Amino acid sequence: MIANLRLAKVFWRWMDRSAGSGSRHLARTTSRRSVLARLGTLLTGVAALPLLPVARALGAESVSELGDPQSCEYWRYCALGGTLCACCGGTYNSCPPGSELSPVSWVGTCHNPVDGRDYLISYSDCCGKAFCERCECHNTERERPVYYAAKSTSALWCFGTQSRAYHCTIGVVLGVANDEN
Repeated sequence: MIANLRLAKVFWRWMDRSAGSGSRHLARTTSRRSVLARLGTLLTGVAALPLLPVARALGAESVSELGDPQSCEYWRYCALGGTLCACCGGTYNSCPPGSELSPVSWVGTCHNPVDGRDYLISYSDCCGKAFCERCECHNTERERPVYYAAKSTSALWCFGTQSRAYHCTIGVVLGVANDEN
């Protein structure tokens, strides 16, 4: 019992010294300006969060649709190379059950014939299930060679998922593409 009290006393003495020396070191090495600068950076980052493409995709206006989402000629598949999830148990913007959406995507600009506007489309692969052999498309509009991987529709993008097995591809409208030249 006495040994436990001594051990507790030594521990609390060590904790007191460590906290005191740590707080003195923090006071010596940081200033109020640096704390305010870091706080400002944090607030700016939080304010910029809605500007990210993911946030814009969630708040995208509804787009007038025309055509069959299970056809390679559907307007939002203009830069899609792969199998349509709409034919494999999913929809044009959601993965089929049992597959996992890859966090990596590529983008393309497609023309909607209904409203005559161009839209920025984010293509993402759904991974983790066997390859779906229905509705295989290879639209190469404005595609770059495979050595320029960010603009190639031939690359599989199942990185960051549990399984790298490719299943199908979805196309999500991010928003209207600007006509600035």
